[in-house]
Amino acid sequence: MNDCVFCKIIDGDIPSEKLYEDELMIIIKDIAPKAEKHYLAIPKKHYKLFSEMTEQDAADLGKCIRKIGDLADSLGLENGFRFIINQGDDAEQTVFHLHMHLIGGQKLTTRNYLKDH
Repeated sequence: MNDCVFCKIIDGDIPSEKLYEDELMIIIKDIAPKAEKHYLAIPKKHYKLFSEMTEQDAADLGKCIRKIGDLADSLGLENGFRFIINQGDDAEQTVFHLHMHLIGGQKLTTRNYLKDH
């Protein structure tokens, strides 16, 4: 996708601080954090919704989720984190490339994500 900000970050066209990268995803810091630690885990393949995923995409997303579990301590999320995927307009998905919010590093309340996002 030529106009997708996440595709541009993945391709290196937009600079970002990549905290993790492998063949399936990158993890970067969110530019508008809702908590002490707020990261975005972004699959490298572009699709917006679960309904657009192929069977292989679903398997790859599962691998990404498993890797996030392995990385939690190194990301400062050892005491737990909130995992959020917004899907579609009603969920206020603002970047139309599926991505996962990882929020933690402190005791969380609903204010950490449900307001002003």
